[in-house]
Amino acid sequence: MDSMYARFKNVVVGAVVGGTDSGSSNDYHLPRHQKLEPKFPYSRPHFLSLDDEEIHISADHRLRPIIHPSKPLPYNAGYAECINAGKSRWNEDQAVYRQGVLTKPAVQFSIPYSYYGIFDGHAGVGAALCAANQLHHIIHEKLVDAQDDIWVDFNGKKSVICKQTDLLIIGALESAFREMDQLIAEDRTKYLAPGGCTACVALFILGKLYVANAGDSRAILCNNNNFQPLSMDFTPESERDRIRRLVEDQPNLIGNEFTSKEFLQPLKTTDLGKTVMFRDAHMKGWAYKTVEQEDLKNPVIVGHGKRSRLMGTIGVTRGFGDHDLYAIYTKVQIKPLLSCRPEVQVYKINSTDEKEVLVIGTDGLWDVVCCSKAAEIVQKSITNFSEKERYICAATCLVGFARGSLINDHNWQLKNGKQASCDDISVLVIPTFPYKLEYEKLCKKYNQKICYS
Repeated sequence: MDSMYARFKNVVVGAVVGGTDSGSSNDYHLPRHQKLEPKFPYSRPHFLSLDDEEIHISADHRLRPIIHPSKPLPYNAGYAECINAGKSRWNEDQAVYRQGVLTKPAVQFSIPYSYYGIFDGHAGVGAALCAANQLHHIIHEKLVDAQDDIWVDFNGKKSVICKQTDLLIIGALESAFREMDQLIAEDRTKYLAPGGCTACVALFILGKLYVANAGDSRAILCNNNNFQPLSMDFTPESERDRIRRLVEDQPNLIGNEFTSKEFLQPLKTTDLGKTVMFRDAHMKGWAYKTVEQEDLKNPVIVGHGKRSRLMGTIGVTRGFGDHDLYAIYTKVQIKPLLSCRPEVQVYKINSTDEKEVLVIGTDGLWDVVCCSKAAEIVQKSITNFSEKERYICAATCLVGFARGSLINDHNWQLKNGKQASCDDISVLVIPTFPYKLEYEKLCKKYNQKICYS
């Protein structure tokens, strides 16, 4: 035990003294799945290299230790995480990185790529574990399918990779997301994989960064206290129009429980026969109507901002899983309104030094840390720490800031006295400059022109 703790302390920082509270478990204990085993046993990201005892220590809900890798990731990229304050037994976030190569000996080409992903699970750890263990394999298969065209495009006479390569890689990511979701659906009869998860992944290839996001995790590019969003949050609030139009056009998706109409004020039975302002799913403006009994149904989206919920049940609208999720107190399935389709943004890497970094975090970070504050924290770490330490310190500081400090029992606060994040928090901090150099080296190897526009 002494040697285990000695090793573990090297990957734990910023702990607050306290006891152990394993919290409530809603992951692998659904009665109707009693005979099924999980496809992947619970673990933390592979690059943390934690054994079973260390995993249990990392799940201390009162200590909430901040965990980071004991060995550096490629180009000293940073990662840090901490568990929630008791809302679920295990940390339902997952993260992964992989390095791959597209190669074909017959024509002697070799194109390297790097893949990073963060998955925020809900209602169990199953879907996030499946995505962390399988999505990169699916993406690789999709890239291999397109690699001949990608190579021809790269090796052509043009001085810059044309839009065809962008479309091929975007298509590979989109089709991989769909296949991942289908795989989780098909595995339900064979394995226990409850719940769902969001997905935000980054692919570095040929001097570009492709960010594919489905859910409310977020990716931003930071440079000298400035930031550039590379994803949008997909929530019932941000996708209000898509969902309401879908259910208006296909009312069978919501049965008799909900309505796609939106009213200026919540309706009551006493409003029957009154004239009120409303709009249907295809209206931007407001009109008047007389309230009928059907108008008293629950709106398909309730609440606003971070508190918005789809059918009063779930706070995200894109991701993997949730194939067995029903609207609370109803028999209406929610999955038909959810989407596994990612938004993919493409960024041509043109950084001139190692100050530019990609930050990917689950909503446990972004719920309490705005993008400008995250950029400020990252910049301080880059300025104050060595090249080997700066990115892991940036990730650790981001998690530490969002987690705050334990003031009293189960009360975590930020330095300004506001409520800290009580959710699982996971953060990747990845420098982009090395991938620009990697691209330049590849171009030189194959005598290709380099274009930074």
